[in-house]
Amino acid sequence: MSHAPLAPFAFSTTPAIVFAPGAAARLAAVAKGRLAARVLLVTDPGIVALGLAGPALAALADAGIAVTVFDRVEADPSEATLVAAVEAARRAGAGAVIGFGGGSSLDVAKLAALLAGSGEPLEGAWGVGNAVGPRLPLVLVPTTAGTGSEVTPVAIITVGDGEKRGVSSPLLLPDLAVLDAELTLGLPPATTAATGVDAMVHAIEAYASRSPNNNPLSRMLAREALRLLGAHVETAVTDGGDLAARGAMLLGAMLAGQAFANAPVAAVHALAYPVGGTFHVPHGLSNALVLPHVLRFNAPDAAHLYAEIACDAFPALDRGAGGQALCAAFIEALADLSKRLGMPTRLREVGIGEADLPKMAADAMKQTRLLVNNPRPVTQADALAIYRAAW
Repeated sequence: MSHAPLAPFAFSTTPAIVFAPGAAARLAAVAKGRLAARVLLVTDPGIVALGLAGPALAALADAGIAVTVFDRVEADPSEATLVAAVEAARRAGAGAVIGFGGGSSLDVAKLAALLAGSGEPLEGAWGVGNAVGPRLPLVLVPTTAGTGSEVTPVAIITVGDGEKRGVSSPLLLPDLAVLDAELTLGLPPATTAATGVDAMVHAIEAYASRSPNNNPLSRMLAREALRLLGAHVETAVTDGGDLAARGAMLLGAMLAGQAFANAPVAAVHALAYPVGGTFHVPHGLSNALVLPHVLRFNAPDAAHLYAEIACDAFPALDRGAGGQALCAAFIEALADLSKRLGMPTRLREVGIGEADLPKMAADAMKQTRLLVNNPRPVTQADALAIYRAAW
């Protein structure tokens, strides 16, 4: 019996990954040879207030590294914030950048390293493969288990009146990702839930991506991500001090990041962006609100794919059920998981009015970079119908 040849693909990821509790407190040693005498550390005010970066800063100071802290990153970071970070790097004479925080801080750090290193204009870097480089040496330390930004070549910035724009380039992959589960112990339940579901969305969309670069490595990583995330997300939310659950979530989020960095996400993210960009709903929650409704829309074309991964995330589902039945059970299990985790499940619960939906549908259609990867084509009328179902 002959098999079809494997389609060509390219797979890029962060070249070095350290997974170890307490690694952030040894950051100078862990990142040895990858930093410089002067470093910009990009983070947010909440991380500073919690003192999470304190041990890392002390380790860097002990190693004789001069650190300038830029702690002005907000959720859905703006272009103005990015420009300020680049200026801070230049003023400090930074020879390297450390991103320390959630996805927003890591995204700003990636682009600050690029723009400070190359001097290129941001305007020319938007989109896929347009960044020129070189960038400054870059180390990323995530403090949430969700975005996987530490292994993705993408950074998202909010421009103008809430539109999210992305730069996608292998140049944005850092030299080193440091996964320290101890940094995630203080995450509140709501953030843990939203970032956990966000990571599951990354794995699901990567697995079913219509990208020509969807590949065996991404699919394998997506399935392992779903096994880790599905098994540990509820424990991480209900018992935030469980280091084993926190570590599994952090690793799962990273594996999902590696998957979707190479087999890109699709309509769940495209429809989530107007929810987050316009109404300032956290990214993970925005994804969770539209997730079951987008999957139901996709099911006519993707039921077999969702059925293949259903039991990775939810081992109790009936493996013997047919593809359509297992797909439906998977979507219901995801919707039920959001409820069990205490997350809002309707758009109206986060301050979105029914009259807002048509503009959101129009805005979602601007996300052509993502929509092209969806298993089923999405029209503006489809997007509006999905939002109505989620409302």
